[in-house]
Amino acid sequence: MVCTCSFLTRAVAASILAALAPAAAQPAPRRYLITSAGALGDGQSSNTKAIQNLIDKAAREGGGTLVVPGGTFVTGALFFKQGVNLSIEKGGVLKGSINPEDYPQVQTRWEGTEREWTSALLNFTGMTDVELTGEGAIDGSGDQWLARGGFGRGQPARAPDGAAAPPRPRTGRPRMICFQNCKRVRIASLRLRQQAVWCLHVLYSEDVLIDGVNITADHNIPSSDGIDIDSSRRVRVNNVDIDVNDDCISIKSGKDEDGLRVNRPAEDIVIENSRFHYGHGGVAMGSETSGGIRNVEVRNCVSDAGNWAPIRFKTQPSRSGVVENITYRDMQLKDTRQAFEFNMEWRMVPPIAPPAKVLPVVRNVTIRNITGTVNSVGMMHGLTGSPIENVKFENCKISAQKGFVMENARNVDLSGLKIDVKEGEPITRRNVQ
Repeated sequence: MVCTCSFLTRAVAASILAALAPAAAQPAPRRYLITSAGALGDGQSSNTKAIQNLIDKAAREGGGTLVVPGGTFVTGALFFKQGVNLSIEKGGVLKGSINPEDYPQVQTRWEGTEREWTSALLNFTGMTDVELTGEGAIDGSGDQWLARGGFGRGQPARAPDGAAAPPRPRTGRPRMICFQNCKRVRIASLRLRQQAVWCLHVLYSEDVLIDGVNITADHNIPSSDGIDIDSSRRVRVNNVDIDVNDDCISIKSGKDEDGLRVNRPAEDIVIENSRFHYGHGGVAMGSETSGGIRNVEVRNCVSDAGNWAPIRFKTQPSRSGVVENITYRDMQLKDTRQAFEFNMEWRMVPPIAPPAKVLPVVRNVTIRNITGTVNSVGMMHGLTGSPIENVKFENCKISAQKGFVMENARNVDLSGLKIDVKEGEPITRRNVQ
């Protein structure tokens, strides 16, 4: 039996809103204007020290809201402390420095493995009841990182003048924002742009609301994911608009042996009322699946031309983990590359890790009320030792140039999938039971 999860996800959405509801009549938080600490919004001056000192001051004084007024304020990594929120006013921009020395190494998880890695531009760790809001913008300077050669994925940095790398190697471009081990988080209304690598990373956190956020990045910035929900629970994403050069939203839970060691699922997640433009996926499950992904509903969303696969599952034999109880419903596809991509041997490039003792599992998926036009209906590729199981299509109508290729799957109900193709067969089956 395929689980539709609708009742569960409605309860999840309600529980998140209840968790984030303000307590009765609280005094307005104290405001800390960053210009009061000497920050200059001229788009050139480095403000890292002034802003960090103000964060520390606000924390010592019992907390409040750090306020970014109009202007462009350049800064390196900032580390927020309990009780200190951030508001960026209309016309205000926090812009990431492109100096590698402005981003210290921290303990975190990057691409599914816990390690020491480059800090984010904005770091929220171990915080409760935290807000990041406003009508302004955060600019990760990803276009500038790319132009200067960045520091690549896993490559040591070059100094700004092109000299040899500094004595302490840097290991990656900075994510824009990371919430790690946080509870009761609200991110609302901001414009996030030009992330150097992942934009909004929600890691080991719970009761998170992301509402009304706009995320854009140039289409040549590598790994510029919009939102990464990583081993977190009770997350609601509402009314976001994303145009990036990787998955618009990716749900993750750790990679290979380290992900199995940590063993923390991503679960109880609702994504709704959103639009996905260019991107490698709309909402993707994986590819880091080792801790499991479960109880996810994606609903009332639109994917535009250029999106590679609005409905996407990806993993590798080395990952293990169970991806289950996933629903995509009430979605429009407007000339996307594919409609559906299920690939349990995604991106098998050297070095290839050996298969896990227990292969990954993808099961119990409902795809309902999906309509639109695509280039290819897509693919469903399971493993011979772990076929994709229990997928049900309901009231789906797809017009495509090419059809649907299925391999290594069982108990797939295609009765609710109507396909109109111009080339070849609507559905090609190989080892489908």
